[in-house]
Parts: sequence; structure tokens; C-alpha cells
Amino acid sequence: MPNELVPMAIIENKIFVIRGQKVMIDRDLAELYGVRTMVLNQAVKRNIKRFPSEFMFQLNDKEKFEVITICDNLKTIKFSPHNPYAFTEHGVVMLASVLNSEQAIAINVQIVRTFVKLREMVTSHKELSVQLNELEKKFIEYTKENSIEQQDQNKKINEIFQCLQYLVEIHKPEKVGFRAD
Repeated sequence: MPNELVPMAIIENKIFVIRGQKVMIDRDLAELYGVRTMVLNQAVKRNIKRFPSEFMFQLNDKEKFEVITICDNLKTIKFSPHNPYAFTEHGVVMLASVLNSEQAIAINVQIVRTFVKLREMVTSHKELSVQLNELEKKFIEYTKENSIEQQDQNKKINEIFQCLQYLVEIHKPEKVGFRAD
């Protein structure tokens, strides 16, 4: 999109899979919205009823370490006494109602579009995966069928050679000459 505030690729790089859900970390969201992380978290705490556990959760120490390890720009939270919050797609949508600035709304629209794009990509990958699995099964069946036919043909060819060998041995002309018995 020509009028994007932030390129979609940057937003995609800020989406992680934690606890089996695609999420964004509070610090990244605050940066995109142009506010401090503390301000974002205070706004969330003032409206905590809008953020049930399926919309937002706090990372545990292990998850925090993994995120810091994966993403260089989050190294600053390494020594923070508080673990960051992770917002799911629905949590990000809810943030738009909490942070009511023009920039927050515009960024939110982009983030939601990015989540939708990622969901569509996952769906298409699943469809491709299913199609590849079906193709692989068909190929294995074909190979098995072909192998059985091939084995059958090999048996028939071996029988033909055995018959030919037998016929050649039976009608072998006797050698001319003296026999030493």
C-alpha cells in the first residue's frame, strides 16, 4: 500500500508465535503506536476488563528469554524487572479502543491487515500441504501398484528364461567325438 505508515514486513517481523498464538509484544506495539511502553500498559490496566487472557497475557521468564534471544530489538527488556505482555490479534484490535490517537488507529488497521494476511498464508500453506500429502499418497500407491506389476513381470520374465534354458538343455545336440566314461 502506498500510504502505509509502517511497511507490512516490519509488522510481520514483530509477530511471534507464543503459546500457540500469534502475538505482538507490548514494547513493539508501543513503538508502532508512538507511545512509551509504560503508557500503553497503563492504558491497558485502566481498561483491564477489555483484555481477557485470550486477548493478552504476560510472558513467563522462559518465554521472555526466548523472545529476547530471537529478536535483537527486544534486548532492552532483558534487564527489566517486569515480564512483557503479549497481545493476540484480538488484543491488538482492542488496543485501538484504548489508545484513541490517530496514529494508533492507523497503525492498528495495518496490524490487523498483517494478521489477516498471515492467517491467509497459513491457510493456503495448509491447503498446499494437504494437496501435497494427497499427491504423495497417490504416488506411493502408484509405485506399489507399479512395483507389484513390475515384480509380476519380473517373475514372468524369469519363468520365460527358465523355460528357454530347459528347452536349450533338452535339445542340446550331443557332442561329436570320443567319450571317456
